[in-house]
Amino acid sequence: MELSRRSVMILGSVAAMFVGQSAFAEIDPVNLRLAHVVNEQDGFHAAATKFQELVSERSDGKISVELFPNATLGDERTLLEGMQIGTVDMGVITNGPVSNFLEEMAVFEMPFLFPSAEKAYEVLDGPIGQELLDRLSEVNLKGLAYAERGFRNLTNSDRPVSTPADIEGLQVRVMENPVYIDTFRELGADAIPMAWTEALTAMQQGTIDGQENPVGVVYSFKLNETQTNMTMTRHAYAPAIFVMGMPVWNKLSEEAQEIVVQAAREAAAYERQLNAEQESVQLQELRDSGMTVIDDADLSAFAAAVQPVYEKYGAKFGDYLPRIQEALK
Repeated sequence: MELSRRSVMILGSVAAMFVGQSAFAEIDPVNLRLAHVVNEQDGFHAAATKFQELVSERSDGKISVELFPNATLGDERTLLEGMQIGTVDMGVITNGPVSNFLEEMAVFEMPFLFPSAEKAYEVLDGPIGQELLDRLSEVNLKGLAYAERGFRNLTNSDRPVSTPADIEGLQVRVMENPVYIDTFRELGADAIPMAWTEALTAMQQGTIDGQENPVGVVYSFKLNETQTNMTMTRHAYAPAIFVMGMPVWNKLSEEAQEIVVQAAREAAAYERQLNAEQESVQLQELRDSGMTVIDDADLSAFAAAVQPVYEKYGAKFGDYLPRIQEALK
């Protein structure tokens, strides 16, 4: 007996429903604890919230995500160590601390490497970026996707900075990352590596002069209240990584793993777009608050001053640096 077109459509819908139910049946209910070190106004939290929404929707509520902002579970190194042993499930983590676990990750943050965010995305979302994400398994971590911290700029409470000579002697907080430490030492600063939570206190107490971070961080943490000057050095592009501990990743079914990876990629793309849309507005608000923003610094002089960093680190990243430089041509 020949089925009517409507009957075929109904049967197809029912079949699809059962397939969907079957896929959800493969997913055991799980609650993932996702941590980061910044506040709820930051792009990291927007990315985490988008991820939370996507995995819940796509797993029919089987995968829930609990968010822990504001370093409530520890600083970024502590979070990564927790992921390795299974006491923290996952996080959105700045690339710098990740490179303390897999050194080659620091190649992305070589000074003045990427001319634009678009070029950075091409490399990160291409074969080189995926290869390094996959290599995090060597240190018991699962790299899911690249969000971003963005292009980093220098702020300080002491004086306007337009040339490397202006940095001489400034005490500048940097991430606990050798490339950043040496970059600012070559620029003449007293580079002080410390966790972000400690840096906030140090700036409030005036025990350090400055720090370097993207506009979004300066804005969301109201650094203009302690930092009177910002120089748009854009000296490094910092990715951020949706990363999970392998102990938790290995407990997920293949179906759940696929949902997690795709949601992380989409949440990362969402955060990148959000950063791009917000930066000009945030910059204007910082200016309006009285912060001096210098956008005509002598960047060629800055780039020349940090060439020793390339001589020191170029070979430490295997063939990754020349591969990236070739991809950027």
